[in-house]
Amino acid sequence: LSAAAGVGGGLVQPGGSLRLSCAASGRTFSSYAMGWFRQAPGKEREVVAAINWSGSSSYYTDSVKGRFTISRDNAKNTVYLQMNSLKPEDTAVYYCAGGLSGMSYLVRGSNVDYWGKGTQVTVSS
Repeated sequence: LSAAAGVGGGLVQPGGSLRLSCAASGRTFSSYAMGWFRQAPGKEREVVAAINWSGSSSYYTDSVKGRFTISRDNAKNTVYLQMNSLKPEDTAVYYCAGGLSGMSYLVRGSNVDYWGKGTQVTVSS
């Protein structure tokens, strides 16, 4: 799987929405659990959401539950993150990531096989 580009970031007002997408190249995308991580200035990178290879199971960190939705389209080699009701504390660089070992490892930041390029999300009035 080749490095993917994350797109869809930008500046949005509190309460607004953004949709991030991460398109990877390679024939094995459907074998990877995929996730989104974020890193705010001065903070460690943290997992935001993850999804298993088929899309049948997902994980969300507590701070985004009910506001963010992760999904994937294996036919398009793409993973998405729909972000609603954005808050200033969501401001960060967002990265997609993939792991062959499965979602349980990915959400711990372990066995990450590749990282996508980051995209900046800024929530500010």
